[in-house]
Amino acid sequence: MSRQIAQLLSNAFDWQVTVDPHLHRHGSLAEIYRIPTRVVHAAPLTSQWIKTHVSKPFVIGPDSESEQWVSAAAKDSGAPYAVLEKVRRGDRDVEISAESLPDIDGRTPVLVDDIISSGRTMIEAVRLIVERGGAQSGLCCCARLVRRSFRPDSHARRCPVVTSNSIPHKTNGIDMAEALANSIQELCKLAPANLNLA
Repeated sequence: MSRQIAQLLSNAFDWQVTVDPHLHRHGSLAEIYRIPTRVVHAAPLTSQWIKTHVSKPFVIGPDSESEQWVSAAAKDSGAPYAVLEKVRRGDRDVEISAESLPDIDGRTPVLVDDIISSGRTMIEAVRLIVERGGAQSGLCCCARLVRRSFRPDSHARRCPVVTSNSIPHKTNGIDMAEALANSIQELCKLAPANLNLA
C-alpha cells in the first residue's frame, strides 16, 4: 500500500515534507518516492515540551511500536522510560498490559506516541496507569493527532492531551512550524529550479 500511495503522491506533487512517517518496510522515503522528500521528527520538540512543562517526568509508551519515539523523547529530556505491552484485535479493540511498568517513584507519567487516531490505545494506557496508582503526581499525553474528531473519554480527561500542530486541534501545544519550514527551505536550496514551491 505504501508504494501505491508514494506513486500517487509522486505523480501529483513536486516535493514532500512529512512528520514521522511509518517506514516499517522501507529504509527511507527515497526508496518509494520519485520526488524530493524530507522527514521532520517530532521527538525533539516533544522532549522540549516535556522539559519545559513537566517536573520529574517518566516517559511511557503504550506499545512496542512507540519505543522509537519514547526512547528519543526520554533521552532528550533526561527522563527514564518504559513501554507497555499491547494486543490489538481491531481498530477499537485494544488490550494493554502494564505488567512491565516499574515503580514510577513520585515522577509524573508522560504518555508519548507518534499518533492519536481513535484514541483507544492512549485511553487504555491512561486507565491502566491510573488504576496502578501511577498518576498521583499528574499525567499527560503527548502525540501527533491524525483525527480532528478525537474526544478523550472520562479516563483520558484526567490528564491533559498535548499534540503537535501538524493538524489544527484544541489540544495543539507542540509547534512544528519552524521544523517544517526549515525542511522546505532546505529543499528550495537543493534544487530550486526543479521544484514548484509557489
